[in-house]
Amino acid sequence: MAGYDYDLFVIGAGSGGVRAARVSAGYGAKVAMAEEYRVGGTCVIRGCVPKKLLVYAAHVHEEIEDAAGYGWTIEHARFDWPTLIANKDLEIARLEAVYRDLLAASKVTLVEGRARLLDPHTVEVAGKRISADKILIANGARPVRPEGFTAENSITSNEAFQLEKLPKRIAVLGGGYIAVEFAGIFNGLGSQVTQLYRGAQILRGFDDDLRHGLATEMKRRGIDLMLNVRHARIEKAKHGWRLTLTDGDELEVDCIMCATGRIPNTGDLGAAAAGVALDVIGAVKVDAYSQTSQPNIYAIGDVTNRLNLTPVAIREAMAFADTVFGQRPWAMDHRTVASAVFSLPPIGTVGLTEAAARQRFGALDIYKASFRPMKNTMSQRKERTLMKLVVERSTQRVLGAHMLGPDAPEIIQSLAVAVKMGATKQQFDEAVAVHPTAAEEFVTMRVKEPEPAAAAS
Repeated sequence: MAGYDYDLFVIGAGSGGVRAARVSAGYGAKVAMAEEYRVGGTCVIRGCVPKKLLVYAAHVHEEIEDAAGYGWTIEHARFDWPTLIANKDLEIARLEAVYRDLLAASKVTLVEGRARLLDPHTVEVAGKRISADKILIANGARPVRPEGFTAENSITSNEAFQLEKLPKRIAVLGGGYIAVEFAGIFNGLGSQVTQLYRGAQILRGFDDDLRHGLATEMKRRGIDLMLNVRHARIEKAKHGWRLTLTDGDELEVDCIMCATGRIPNTGDLGAAAAGVALDVIGAVKVDAYSQTSQPNIYAIGDVTNRLNLTPVAIREAMAFADTVFGQRPWAMDHRTVASAVFSLPPIGTVGLTEAAARQRFGALDIYKASFRPMKNTMSQRKERTLMKLVVERSTQRVLGAHMLGPDAPEIIQSLAVAVKMGATKQQFDEAVAVHPTAAEEFVTMRVKEPEPAAAAS
């Protein structure tokens, strides 16, 4: 340790930082970490976990409606927002306590307060200087608001989990996964939702069929999805806020949610003082092994802006700990990582989109299936499921698998193994279907889609 206070100091007690600290301590390192808010980070405290709990709540009204088709009569059902938030808070507190217990059991010292780098081996937390041989930056990212929006006239995903009451009318700004997820949550719980996005279609970067399919289903559920438009002016109204849009329309709402992007938490990190290079948006620059421009300082997770997913941060943490303290060097493979959007209905996706695959591999075989989920045949719900396989024609390797519909995130997890291993379409075809399920469509699709040029003629 050469006179340092610790072998490793971790900045940020999110999922990635906690995993890195615990595994490094398991290798015998003396570890401390700083956290200025709550242990668990964005995912546990104000991200993935509470959001998924709210998504579950938003599904219930559909379940009640569907029940009639199955012979059930459910009377006097009503929703209470404060009860949902209170129960959510209890669960988040339980999870935070679990994280704290795990750190204590691993003999990791937790220092509460904001950490700032003073030099390559020294951090300052709550006025105290602490030295370490190695430093790991894992302090994540935060939401940002567009120009003209402030904490007084809008909320972000952070504040959405602590609203005192459910807004009757809400505008959601943005077209990414956070925007569509919260649009679905508020709509499902009874709010009148308008989603504004400046682009031509939501979920840029996802497969186009999924993008169009989700937009259709969101509109079917009553979300007013307005594309190719943005706000021009915001004013206080008698009963909320008035947005004037670029097309001249006006929109009056009780609440405005900004879901227009996130930036790495490096504004006052002290990166320059420690010789840590940042990119143009403030993300920490790292190599394949998560090493920064300062050899003894590493960074993982959203602060590096590589692939901003909690499981990715955790795997980067494992690679860091094994490499630096376990004498088993390896680098995380950021290719072919599965992900989900917990929209209503949800999306599951792994591998290349059709557009990206055509650009990289040229000739493709595309397989699609679109159908009404079996459950909806009794309830008469019009929602449709979409499944798609993107196959390289020359090798028949499955390059991408995409799904929109109930249970898509659960189904895509298993498919991620096959796609990661380079499975071929023949191997998919040889798998015997589990019937009756939605997932069986991925192994029973046989008819290729027409070539784009032929389809357009």
